[in-house]
Amino acid sequence: MATDLVEIFGYAPKDLTKATRSLWTLGACPFVNGSCVKHNHDKSIIYGTCSATSPYGDIIICPNRLYADNWGTIRAVAKDAFGSNCQFFMFDEFIKNRTAKGSCVVALGQNSGKEVKVGKSLSMDWVLAKIKDAKLEEYVGIEVQSIDVTGNYRDAWHAYKNFASNGTKPIPPSEHGLNWANVHKRLIPQIIRKSLVYSRSALVKKGLYFVVPEIVYSKFVGILGDIPEKASVDNQTITVVSYGLDAPVPNGKQRALKHIRTRRFDLTEFSNRFVSGPNLPSGEDLDRTVMRILGVSGQ
Repeated sequence: MATDLVEIFGYAPKDLTKATRSLWTLGACPFVNGSCVKHNHDKSIIYGTCSATSPYGDIIICPNRLYADNWGTIRAVAKDAFGSNCQFFMFDEFIKNRTAKGSCVVALGQNSGKEVKVGKSLSMDWVLAKIKDAKLEEYVGIEVQSIDVTGNYRDAWHAYKNFASNGTKPIPPSEHGLNWANVHKRLIPQIIRKSLVYSRSALVKKGLYFVVPEIVYSKFVGILGDIPEKASVDNQTITVVSYGLDAPVPNGKQRALKHIRTRRFDLTEFSNRFVSGPNLPSGEDLDRTVMRILGVSGQ
């Protein structure tokens, strides 16, 4: 299939509307109202690439894309975990209202106060804290992940950047791939490790939420198999919330995020499936592979 870039700085790559192209000039992310984090190694070029094509459909490749609609996914977790009666605050809003009576939910993260870091190297993406009458009642964790790309899309990106002046020239195919191996090597172990930490807290009663593109979640299923869902919620719960991009929209508009599913798993079951899941290769598979590479037969 032809590979292409789907969104740059939050909009279609060929979108030439003034507001859209101003983001290219500023290198700004419209979803976090700050600088874009998608750049080359020396930060001399800010690419702003939010999503790209894949064999399975358009896929989000920047986690900040999942913060559309004023942190909509984070607000949705707050509602799921604590109900709709608690007012939601980003950290700066909470500071202004800290003395108010009643219950509220406060988001702590890189874009709201600061990330919660524990130990020597463990950094939590988000902590949602439920506060009542200036006291911490409970909290949940949220991890937000997309998928990394391999290869590069430099030529396609430059063609889109200069689209206004060379609109008659074809856009070259993007040369990006997707780092599916990272799902197994980094994402799943990270979720398990952080879930274990949350499960040890007396103040965590609903575990860890994992916000992820639906296509990436499907890779989890391929690795772990069809895990039985958990009926109740406690500090041993992993809640996966998946999203996809809604249909394309006219220039000057952003594609909406579409909630696909919410599923809850038991941490122990999730961990065991990763270690000895149904799709784990057998010892015989390993033997045959080694013999094939060596060009020899077995005993």
